[in-house]
Amino acid sequence: MQRADRHWVERGRGAVSNPAGRFEAARLEATDDGWGALDEPPRRAETTLTADRPRHAITRNDSPDVPFDQSVNPYQGCEHGCIYCFARPSHSYWNLGPGLDFETRLFHKPGLAQLLEREISAPGYVCKPINLGANTDPYQPAEREHRTTRQLLEVLLAHRHPVTIVTKGALILRDLDLLADLASRRLVSVVVSLTTLDDELKRALEPRAASPRARLRVIAGLAAAGVPVTAMMAPVIPALNDHEIEALLDAAAGHGATRAGFMPLRLPGEVANLFEAWLREHYPLRAARVLGLVRDMRGGRLNDPRFGHRMRGEGHYAQLLSARFAAACRRFDLDSSRIVPLDTGAFLRDPAAPRQADLFS
Repeated sequence: MQRADRHWVERGRGAVSNPAGRFEAARLEATDDGWGALDEPPRRAETTLTADRPRHAITRNDSPDVPFDQSVNPYQGCEHGCIYCFARPSHSYWNLGPGLDFETRLFHKPGLAQLLEREISAPGYVCKPINLGANTDPYQPAEREHRTTRQLLEVLLAHRHPVTIVTKGALILRDLDLLADLASRRLVSVVVSLTTLDDELKRALEPRAASPRARLRVIAGLAAAGVPVTAMMAPVIPALNDHEIEALLDAAAGHGATRAGFMPLRLPGEVANLFEAWLREHYPLRAARVLGLVRDMRGGRLNDPRFGHRMRGEGHYAQLLSARFAAACRRFDLDSSRIVPLDTGAFLRDPAAPRQADLFS
């Protein structure tokens, strides 16, 4: 059962509340017991990790807005605590909330690499790039201990299977040996989420994610190893980080990124209320301006879920963002349309099977 939701700012966490999941039948309400209980801070939200053993490793989607149709998610929930994260509502399927629960009550997946290997070795499997990080970050802090993402990369490399990665975690540099090998075979590309260069804004917006400087070092390290890197400014938040577009792309290009992309803020499901509460807590004087511009991009609402619109927005402000971003990409030679083709033809269904070259070695 969910604990009663209370508004509380906790250092190192993004959400300022912990609402119940939308499928919960019971709701708890905080009341004064006459002993001043409401004046006491709630118990600190500690991170917990629970094992989940899914039936399948690969998740498939047919969204026209997503540039891949296969993904693997090593973790559910994310300790980075990004307040804008579109994945927060998915925690309701665990009977948990999208607020602090999403940041603290996490799930890891023992045996996921073996499950992936079984699926891509199946006779009917068709090789297409697999994305890591579609839902939550594959290089969040739990990866230091569990190493699930590294195990997945080892399987994909053995099978010569293409992979794309989206992360804002500096831990990815630990796996530079695997990534460099994959890159030499045209089997990997990485998207580094670079939201702001402002440390203060980062600490409030993405409290446990890597610092802006650390992410630039990630871009530089990957680029030096020959790994194609895209800098992704997602989300662009009106009146909060939109002024950084040019400076951010300049920094990304200077550290070796070759492509760039962006996405205006979108607030699906419960994320809208969580973000508004966070905004009024951390940036109260800007709140009305930020929310007004978001509504301007979303047809008068805080979210527009329509395919073809949700990732770009519409209206004058959205058009202005697109024009500025395109101009900055041209200026810094970051072609947002430049595609990094990955090789699906080298796929080995059974890496241990004899190959033609081996017969004459």
